Amino acid sequence: MREPYVRLTLAGADETRLFGARLGAALRDHAGSEALMVHLSGDLGAGKTTLVAGVLAALGHEGAVRSPTYALVEPYRLAGRDVTHCDLYRLRHPDELEDLGLADMRTPRSVLLVEWPERAAGRLGTADLGLSLEYAGDTARLVTVAPATAAGASIASGLGLDAA
Repeated sequence: MREPYVRLTLAGADETRLFGARLGAALRDHAGSEALMVHLSGDLGAGKTTLVAGVLAALGHEGAVRSPTYALVEPYRLAGRDVTHCDLYRLRHPDELEDLGLADMRTPRSVLLVEWPERAAGRLGTADLGLSLEYAGDTARLVTVAPATAAGASIASGLGLDAA
């Protein structure tokens, strides 16, 4: 992954959802037709699913967002894109990725939002955009945005944040 594009502190869950909504808008507005992958890393409870809830809401999802912790994969059809929310926390071995069929989900204009990508041991390929969430107090989180491809850089610039 490239050097961080930006680091910012989110005061709590509401700001995390709002940041996710900004990301969702940037994904929606991205003009490219390529498959996109966003990696979300961070400890348990760091806000990865809360951020994804903001992304999905911005793309038009109404209602609660279930963490795919047990199902591992939760598919959506939003804003003309196939959006897949993946949670690899319960993956016992990277070989199990084959059974999930994530490679088949990478179709033109698709978006894979992958929590716990490190559990895949590098088998997912390069993420367009990496997000890392860290605790920065009881409720605050530090989010690091790191694009790794031209599409990721385009999406990061669409967040309306100043680059580091």
